[in-house]
Amino acid sequence: MIPILVAGGCALFIALWGTPLFIRFLVAKKYGQFIRDDGPTSHSTKRGTPTMGGAVIIFAVLTGYAIAHAVTRSWPTPSGLLVLFLMAGLGAVGFADDFTKISRQRSLGLTPKAKLTGQFLIATVFAVLALQFPDSAGLTPASLNISFIRDLPINLAFAGTGVGIVLFAIWSNFLVAAWSNGVNLTDGLDGLATGATIIFAGAYVLISFWQWRQSCVTSLSSLCYTARDPLDTAVVAAAIVGACIGFLWWNTSPAKIFMGDTGSLALGGALAGLTIVSRTEILGAIIGGLFVIISLSVIIQVGSFKMTGKRVFRMAPLQHHFELKGWGEVTIVVRFWIVAALCAATGMGIFYLDAIPRLAS
Repeated sequence: MIPILVAGGCALFIALWGTPLFIRFLVAKKYGQFIRDDGPTSHSTKRGTPTMGGAVIIFAVLTGYAIAHAVTRSWPTPSGLLVLFLMAGLGAVGFADDFTKISRQRSLGLTPKAKLTGQFLIATVFAVLALQFPDSAGLTPASLNISFIRDLPINLAFAGTGVGIVLFAIWSNFLVAAWSNGVNLTDGLDGLATGATIIFAGAYVLISFWQWRQSCVTSLSSLCYTARDPLDTAVVAAAIVGACIGFLWWNTSPAKIFMGDTGSLALGGALAGLTIVSRTEILGAIIGGLFVIISLSVIIQVGSFKMTGKRVFRMAPLQHHFELKGWGEVTIVVRFWIVAALCAATGMGIFYLDAIPRLAS
């Protein structure tokens, strides 16, 4: 429990006090946000707001994690390091995108091809490494099985281990792309994506801690959990919670800084990594239901317009639809946070219901 508290507390402190320093640096360099011309007109006032704040979140998470292990004199685990690698790697892709926008004075950054290539390379390296590093029980950070609350009897190696690794890499790329783009699409209003990420990562602190308490390494129950390093996963999740809370202090409306693609891609990668190493890939879609809903609103909007020439929403992603309906920004953000909390509570309830037979035995 101590490393969880230390990681979260240190990350919060670093983000809370480091963000205003980074804001001053960005203002001095005139690194401001460019606003899309086809967005809500109310967003024009946000033009020039410092961006790339995700760099502070990444630094706070990495430092909080390192301090937690230094304080407890414990070694980092493959699962924790892999999630941080995925987070930092996608953050680097996002940073390149943000810096391109700033340096070229335009609202478009990297080309879609370059962005997808970067995401693909990082996700593929993560997928290959996640199937390595078996512990004394033979558990690796990830599994070739698709997972819900734990691994399901759907093994990707049905046609051989080599094919299984390729299919797992494809599955991991899908999850990474889905979560990183989901957070990116959600990051359209002040504090919205940051608050939703806090709720998601907070749920995974509890899930991973419970998995650690009921690990198959120490429990003989048939309902135990086979995650390799659940306690360290909880440490990473706690560091993300702390960093995002500290950043939200400055990111809430009216935002003094935006996380940019640096933050949204990094956090999306972290969320994908948490679901994979905790063996809860499908459950994660329920816990992070807000991100799923917002992503679906874009898919529905694009699909409807291409097939019928009509739009379902006034604007996508979904938060902009409500903006054009006259809802205030703070009202939308708070109500969407409520939806995010309800989704997380539902996912946690499903996870907990699986534990009832064990508690009753």
